[in-house]
This record gives sequence, C-alpha cells and structure tokens, in this order.
Amino acid sequence: MRSTQEPRRAGWRAAALGAVLLLAAAACADPPTEAPRGDTSAVSFDTSAKQVHITTAKVDSIAAELPADVKASGKLVVGNGSAGGGQPPLGFTADDNKTPIGVEIDIAHLVASVLGLQAEVQTTSWENLFLGLDSGKYQVGISNIGVSELRKEKYDFATYRLGLHAFEGKKGSGLKIAGPADISGKNVAVSSGTLQEAILLEWNKQNAAAGRPAANLKYYQQSADTFLALQSGRIDLYLGPNPNATYHVATQHQTEIVGTVSSGYPIQGLVGVTTKKDNGLVKPLADALNAAIADGSYAKVLAKWGLNDEAVPKSLVNPPGLPKPPAK
Repeated sequence: MRSTQEPRRAGWRAAALGAVLLLAAAACADPPTEAPRGDTSAVSFDTSAKQVHITTAKVDSIAAELPADVKASGKLVVGNGSAGGGQPPLGFTADDNKTPIGVEIDIAHLVASVLGLQAEVQTTSWENLFLGLDSGKYQVGISNIGVSELRKEKYDFATYRLGLHAFEGKKGSGLKIAGPADISGKNVAVSSGTLQEAILLEWNKQNAAAGRPAANLKYYQQSADTFLALQSGRIDLYLGPNPNATYHVATQHQTEIVGTVSSGYPIQGLVGVTTKKDNGLVKPLADALNAAIADGSYAKVLAKWGLNDEAVPKSLVNPPGLPKPPAK
C-alpha cells in the first residue's frame, strides 16, 4: 500500500528510512493496533546479488488450475515497482546495483515454484506497474499493493501480508504506543498526505474528544532530517511503514519500534498479489500461497526480511478492502 516515495537505496544505507508505499486495507478480525514487538535490531540482511531465493516443491494439483496459456509459457511474469533502486526490504537493488531482491521478489519466486513456473521479475515504476497489469505485460504485480474496494473493480487479489505502520522512537526511549492516548502531547513526525498522517489526525480527534492534548505533528522534507530530530529529542516518534522501519532499525541501530498500527486503521490492512480481474490466476495464486504457508517456506521468506509480524495465517481471495473515498 503505497503512501509516498523517497530517494533510493543509497539514501537508506547512508542514513535513514523514507516514507513509502501506499498500503490499502482490508477488514478482518485482527486488532487495529499491535503491541510493541521484539528487538528488530537483531535482524541482518543479505543484500548480495548471489543470494538464493526461497522456493518450495511444485504442487501438481495447484499448477493444474493455471490458465492454459500461462501453463504453456512456463513462466510467471511479475511486475515490481522498485525501479531506480527501490525500498528495502520490500523490493530493492542488490549490491551489484542491478539485481532486484527483497521480500516481494522472494514471494514471487516462492509462488512460482509451487505453480511449477519460472519467475520473471521485471522492475518498473509504481504508475507503470498498473499500466503493465492493464496491458497484460505483467501477469501479476507483487509490490506491496494494498487491497482496496476501488482497486478490486479492476484487479483480483490473493493476500500474503498484513499492512502495518510502525512508530519509531529513539533507542531506549521507553515509549510504548498502542493507541491515541499514547501519542497525546508528543511530537510525532510523519510525511504529509500519507495514510500515516491520516491515522495521526484521526487519533488527535479522539484525543480531543477525550479531553487529552493533541500530538504535535512535525513534517520534514528529508528522512535524514527526521532521524536527526529523533536523535536530538526534537521529536519523540516517527510513524512510517513497518517494513521500512524494520530495515532502518536493523541497519542503523539508533532507533527501535515502539508500537505498530494497521495501515488501514481502524480495520486491518492486507497486501495482495495483484492480477487483472477475471483472468483465471487469482485462485491458483492464493492456493500456491496457502501451500507455502502450510509447508513453512512462506514463514522462511518473512523471517529472512524481518517481517514475521506481517504474516497472515491464510491467503484470501478479494477480501473486503479499504473503502472507497466519499464522492466529492
């Protein structure tokens, strides 16, 4: 689910996290906020071009569900919106500055292996990703695409990750964020026009209704400025997408995740493998994901990229998504 885009991989490794991909949402029974989790600084990442993608055995009964033309081609053509370097650990460029890697790339190879296909991952821009799906250039999109009611009019979804945003605080801050009261009176950085900002604005409304002071929202043009402000104490928190926060915490060792919230608050956001509506691919994609969930290979992919907390128990086909915005 996409919210904003930032400079590419060099900026990540040099300094910080950017505000990134828009995560749309889908309703399910999961709570809208999550408790603070374990120490993500213990995670390490392989950013080499020669890393081995996690795959599993072909399941003939699921492969038999594929449309005849896809089965005959022997490949699954996947669009990924990480052109120009990408955003770790979602989809980004390896150390050779050309090979796409990341959790989305590994999911592509994993799903293809269950289907008995060879994954052909093509990187592109976010906008061109959807144009490529519309034209048939890409059979599927795997690029942190959130399920929404508007998107479901044109696309089918097989879900594979929860959509979460994360609050980062200075390491050792002692902060725990589980709901609106926990940000009351605090200085919180967020990127303008994002889903994260919308959540904070809603929480401030709830704080006002309860007679609590609002959080003071702070806006910075560069991610490096955000984290300098966090280290200096000028802000208490930064709210951004959970995958990127995980990567930042693990690689920079200066911050910690002190709470998470659903990307689609107050409903749970879901991210899905995306394909053109009614092209016959969504059921085999969901079945392939569920086979990988059942045999443990799916969990290995998420663990490799530090995203265990975004695991889903089951891939769902076209679940309820983020509601359409009200008509103007």
